[in-house]
Amino acid sequence: MRFAFAGRVSTEDQQDPEASRLWQRSRSEALIAPVGGEIVAEFFDVGMSRSLPWSRRPRAAGLLAALRDAGRGFEAVVIGEPQRAFYGNQFGLTFPLFVHYGVELWVPEVGGAIDPGSDAHDLVMQIYGGMSKGERSRIKIRVRSTMAAQAATEGRFLGGRPPYGYRLADAGPHPNPAKAADGKRLHVLELDPVAAPIVVRIFAEYLDGRGFFAIAQGLTRDGIPCPSAHDRKRNSHRTGVAWSKSAVRAILLNPRYTGREVWNKQRKDEVLIDVEDVALGHETKMRWNDRDTWIWSAKPTHPAIVTPEDFEGVQALTAAGARRPNVRKTRTMQRHYLFSGRVRCGLCGRLMQGNFNNGRNHYRCRYPADYAAANHVEHPKAVYLREDVLAGPVDEWLTQAFAPAKLTETLTAMSEAEDSTDDTALAAAKETIQSCGQRLQRYRAALEAGTDPALIQQWTAEVQAERVQAEAKIRELTGRQRMTTEEINALVNALGGIRRVLIDADPIDRAQVYRSLNLDLTYHPGRRTVTAEARPEGHVLMGCVRGGT
Repeated sequence: MRFAFAGRVSTEDQQDPEASRLWQRSRSEALIAPVGGEIVAEFFDVGMSRSLPWSRRPRAAGLLAALRDAGRGFEAVVIGEPQRAFYGNQFGLTFPLFVHYGVELWVPEVGGAIDPGSDAHDLVMQIYGGMSKGERSRIKIRVRSTMAAQAATEGRFLGGRPPYGYRLADAGPHPNPAKAADGKRLHVLELDPVAAPIVVRIFAEYLDGRGFFAIAQGLTRDGIPCPSAHDRKRNSHRTGVAWSKSAVRAILLNPRYTGREVWNKQRKDEVLIDVEDVALGHETKMRWNDRDTWIWSAKPTHPAIVTPEDFEGVQALTAAGARRPNVRKTRTMQRHYLFSGRVRCGLCGRLMQGNFNNGRNHYRCRYPADYAAANHVEHPKAVYLREDVLAGPVDEWLTQAFAPAKLTETLTAMSEAEDSTDDTALAAAKETIQSCGQRLQRYRAALEAGTDPALIQQWTAEVQAERVQAEAKIRELTGRQRMTTEEINALVNALGGIRRVLIDADPIDRAQVYRSLNLDLTYHPGRRTVTAEARPEGHVLMGCVRGGT
């Protein structure tokens, strides 16, 4: 009679897989020897948990597939240790397949083949499945109880990667004689002289009112390697490009920075893969435990990086969430932007905001991705323009345009510009109004379809602002009048000293000059040029102050 041998061993750390396979096979051969049985196929899983159903164990799944094959080459299956093969109700879910395909199942516990019609055989196998489940549960309880005692009473480091700010130090041979004979050592945490000050900085900045994202930005801007970049050997699976909010948050929530060993912060939960098909079994997910179930060492076990008071203060702030007090530092100086409210983004038409970055004034346009998608605009996440790069060309353009030798020519050009209507600009403004109306209709339809009302309100406000600007442009283009002689004389007197003002004046005064000229700047990031328009007393002077056009 031809047999297939089936078995399983869990992990290589607990038992030698080859030794386990040999004794299970020997037990199987002893069972089938009286009937002249011969093992012609083998299905033995290594490193598979008994809690996994047969369909998720590679070799056991191969055996189930072989049952369906009429040319399988064996008439029966023998199992040397049913407690290793079946867990919980797995026998009841698997044995009907053997019966259906006419393949006998032999186990030592019943002295031969299992009789499908025997209640006693079925009861024995169900008992062994329950014993298997109970054995696994008892092992988990013993291991967890031991680890809890080691953490609480000994403060032992129980393995894993050291927290950022610490590194592992040798603490002597392992107390288990067998493990010590294998050369295994105990470890403790010691301060990392490079990373520990960064942890102090993170806690201090958070207590000072900065958020996760702001702290991460500051660390990245200062060129400080993030945890995965700092320790590439243990974090080769991560990119290590920059600090993230999650990394800052994990550091702020880690109680081991107080100098005590803390265990049981997380647990492994077994969750059904498919609630509609329980036979698929479970998958393991990590879940956070409540703080009152954490196991703390009775005394400090390694150098502290933060005080317990600071740690508890951080926990109180994170628990408050958005309700936490927003503490801001008082600025020692007021920053002034020369072109505040005067620079527009050439991609979306919105005003660019003043932004102090890397020690310089910038103008920034941040355009949300959902706005860009809704309006069919290709727009980077952020567009930046440095003020010092812009100010020089703008001042040069203005001083040249209003220089005494060129002033008459400039005023003549402005006067002639008032005499005609810019048909192209007028058509563009009308097209903008029509586009705004169409987009508002789409937003109303999206609102009726269930889109977030707050998002629709933001989009609508943007479009209405754009339409108001276009309407103002039309009124301006269609309502101009030629300059009178008195207006030209007044303008000459007002602009005669512009060169001196722009070069020597305080930044506040310079900004006032730009406002008086009604200066409008539009930045085109693709061409890296800025289009400038000066509108003194409602009259227009246009030019390009950057680039070659």
